[in-house]
Amino acid sequence: MYFINERSQDGVVVTDQIFSVSDFLGVLNQTFEMAFPVVYVEGEVSGFKVNQGKWVFFDLKDESGTVNCFMSVYQLRVPLEDGMRVVVAANPKVTAWGKFSLTVQQIRLSGEGSIKKGFELLKAKLDKEGLFAPERKRMLPELPRRVGVITSTQAAGYADFVKILNSRWGGLDVQVAHTQVQGDAAPDQMIRALRYFNEQAEPVDVIVLIRGGGSADDLAGYNDEKLVREIAASRIPTLVGVGHEVDTSLADMVADVRAATPSNAAQLLVPDKREIIASARERVRTMASVAERSITMVLAETRDWLGDALALTSERIERMQEANRRQLQALRAYDPRAVLRRGYALVRGEVTIGGPLEIETNTALITAEVTHVSKK
Repeated sequence: MYFINERSQDGVVVTDQIFSVSDFLGVLNQTFEMAFPVVYVEGEVSGFKVNQGKWVFFDLKDESGTVNCFMSVYQLRVPLEDGMRVVVAANPKVTAWGKFSLTVQQIRLSGEGSIKKGFELLKAKLDKEGLFAPERKRMLPELPRRVGVITSTQAAGYADFVKILNSRWGGLDVQVAHTQVQGDAAPDQMIRALRYFNEQAEPVDVIVLIRGGGSADDLAGYNDEKLVREIAASRIPTLVGVGHEVDTSLADMVADVRAATPSNAAQLLVPDKREIIASARERVRTMASVAERSITMVLAETRDWLGDALALTSERIERMQEANRRQLQALRAYDPRAVLRRGYALVRGEVTIGGPLEIETNTALITAEVTHVSKK
């Protein structure tokens, strides 16, 4: 760049500047950077294409104008097709070839039709990869102790969640990562919160993402591809409750468990202590009733057994008594003293003539001599 043709104009010295092409383009881009550091432009996508799997090119047009757009594939967070309406956040630039274009930093779908179309395209893509498959989903812990919550603490949905959580159980360690829940910055903030909870030395038992209802545009952040993939990659079970019951986001679909609303998320997360207490009391009553019936049955069986045993024992005793009586009678029949009482005598000694004999009667012992022996 150099200066020529100095002249006076109304008493002011004016110097004409001559630029080289490169300098002129550089000055233009500097001017754009100062005047329009970021511009937001809304229009319809036309001529969308991806080159070498790295660069994205498309035109943004309306009824009377068209502007070229360029960005990297890495920055493309939503599925695009020709005809979709979008809002781009971009830096205006002039290329080295003198062509004006927008270098796109972010894209947001605009209008209900485009948002729905983008939802269906990304849903089909992720479904094909198996991210929504039931077999990859995990159960929530039966009674979590530490809960990580990703939401805006200023939102009504968060207040409802905490109120119901405390009324149902209470005493939980709830850690909250405050993030935006709508707008361009929301998905990246929620991604960082997910990584924070997953990288803790003592991780939480479950991660909950919640926000209240809103328009399709308000909930669009929960259809962000990077956020959806981050939820799928979480090593901690996830519970997502976004919007009203009729709202369904891709974050809902990829989560381990989907809640219809933030309030429903609290209901799914912990049991109702009143129901637990009532159930415990009912189990105690049932156990007591069963125990009472069991004891009654055992006592009845014991009585029957004891009755049978006593009857059998009594029969055995009678038989033993009868045997004893017979034995006693036999012993009495063979008792020598009984014979003597009937008038008989016992003779002891060798029967030889002149030999002594001892004779025992019931009342006396007699010594006699044998004087005669004859055969009978």
